[in-house]
Amino acid sequence: MLEFLNLPPDWSANGYRIDALIGIIHWLMLILFVGWGSYFVYVLFRFRQGRNPKASPSGAKGMWSKYVEVAIVIFEVVLLVGFAFPIWSERVEGFPAEEASTRVRVVAEQFAWNFHYPGADGEWGRTDVSLIDAAVNPLGLDRDDPAAVDDITTINNLNLPVDKPVILYLRSKDVIHGFNLPYMRVKQDVIPGQTIPIWFKPVKTGDSEIACAQLCGLTHYRMRGFLHIQTQADYDVWLAEQVGS
Repeated sequence: MLEFLNLPPDWSANGYRIDALIGIIHWLMLILFVGWGSYFVYVLFRFRQGRNPKASPSGAKGMWSKYVEVAIVIFEVVLLVGFAFPIWSERVEGFPAEEASTRVRVVAEQFAWNFHYPGADGEWGRTDVSLIDAAVNPLGLDRDDPAAVDDITTINNLNLPVDKPVILYLRSKDVIHGFNLPYMRVKQDVIPGQTIPIWFKPVKTGDSEIACAQLCGLTHYRMRGFLHIQTQADYDVWLAEQVGS
């Protein structure tokens, strides 16, 4: 139904609802475009100078245009209250349980995505800004902290298991970035000084891109990462390899 929009593939459990809302909005815009465009052409002919040599300050007195405007307002209210607000409420307030989810910290910087996994103990190790080294330790992870021994960090590569909720905690080291996973229908600004949680549930395996949706500097174009959705077995193997490396 939405093939004409040429949307990215949908790999998210909730993506179909977002796509449906996008489709409704596009149909509304098409109807408005055709309707008001037709009215504009009608007005050009109806009130042309040859037919109306003397301007009338009173203008048109018909009521049908007001009825159309009221109908459009009602439709837009229904669109917001009946579709957009419920979807937004579910996405914001309906977070899955942390113990049943894959949790990852995402730290943005010019111009890379850093990912921090808590390891088998489920706890993130301590980080300290004084320990940051752009080449070997961009997150400033304190490896002397017992909770950090099994922590995993990656740059520009986010690995996740399929069919399991994911909670990402977004942070920024410098400026505002835009965390964008088109295949997951996820897009969220990453704001310095804030930790912003988002969640989604992948339902398909494969590789896709992570984009920055905010102009964040001169080499913004370089801020490109990769999302890898794997089976649980492959994800477990990957985790073991990262801990052992």
